[in-house]
Amino acid sequence: MRFFLDTVDTDEIAALVETGLIEGVTTNPTLIAQSRRSQRDVIRDICSLLEGPVSAEVIATDYEEIVKEAHVLADLASNVVVKIPVTFDGLKACKTLHKEAIPVNATLCFSPLQALLAARAGAAYISPFMGRIDDCGQEGRKLIEEIRDLYNYDHDWDTEILAASVRHPKHVLEAAHAGAHIVTVAPSVFRSLYVHPLTDIGLEKFLQDWRASQEN
Repeated sequence: MRFFLDTVDTDEIAALVETGLIEGVTTNPTLIAQSRRSQRDVIRDICSLLEGPVSAEVIATDYEEIVKEAHVLADLASNVVVKIPVTFDGLKACKTLHKEAIPVNATLCFSPLQALLAARAGAAYISPFMGRIDDCGQEGRKLIEEIRDLYNYDHDWDTEILAASVRHPKHVLEAAHAGAHIVTVAPSVFRSLYVHPLTDIGLEKFLQDWRASQEN
């Protein structure tokens, strides 16, 4: 399973890309609005920091405007992936953009049937929202498992499962077990993945023993 960052913080992206473990970035209108910068400037800056896919979401909701906005976003950089909600007009736009070789991240997915339609429409990625599913008393992990089962039936589909709305390390582990190809996480979640108290205790013990040996 590959790791993407869900953020528009370019300082964090630059720092974590250096680990060699970050292969893409996802953004959304909320994150862009919080940055108080234009979407174009933010996306251009992020795309300059890594070669992997950077998802930029459309604001439009009707077919013609989605396609129009998608073209503007795709022209910002060669590694832009246009993020489009799984709606009637969104799926229609996805099919059109697929024919034009513009990759689409089909977002706001909450059911296996939505994922099925997105794959048929040619989406490069499908983004099931694990955390929001859990908030409704259902299981985000189960959704990913069901999508993976559907996709396994037809090997002609190239759509990758991108687990989104990931709130904590447990979600990351569940996404991996469920068969997600990618998980996108906030920088704070990514940093928490390699933290364990026993690692810190063990390291400190080794260092203490080493320092003691050098004093003798």
